[in-house]
Amino acid sequence: MEKTKQSMEVIRYSKAFKMQCVRDVESGKSCASTVQRKYQIKGDTTVMRWVRQFGSGRYGKIIRVEQAHEVNEAGQLRKQLRRVKEALADTHMELALEQAFLAVACEELDQSLEEFKKKHAGGRRTRRSRPTRS
Repeated sequence: MEKTKQSMEVIRYSKAFKMQCVRDVESGKSCASTVQRKYQIKGDTTVMRWVRQFGSGRYGKIIRVEQAHEVNEAGQLRKQLRRVKEALADTHMELALEQAFLAVACEELDQSLEEFKKKHAGGRRTRRSRPTRS
């Protein structure tokens, strides 16, 4: 018994052909599915994709309807995201500066960075976390 390989045909359409299909849809002569059947185009969404890509914008556009508070909310969220990104960038910069300062301080003290980290492995203590003397 001999096995046959099925090869998937890839069909490339010219821009002129795509534009003709788009004109048919936009003129109102046919809908996208009729054009698809008429020209035997295999993909279900291919013609609508062409209409969105090459058309005048009257058909196939996705329109989002929002209420006034939703528009403001989106703007506020964008501003908040920008502030958070700026704060994160500032934090990264501060960390880089602290690491560079620590490296220079260790060099001045003739101590390796690894030795310093081993010696002070407990982490930083704040004034509040220090034990009180009696």
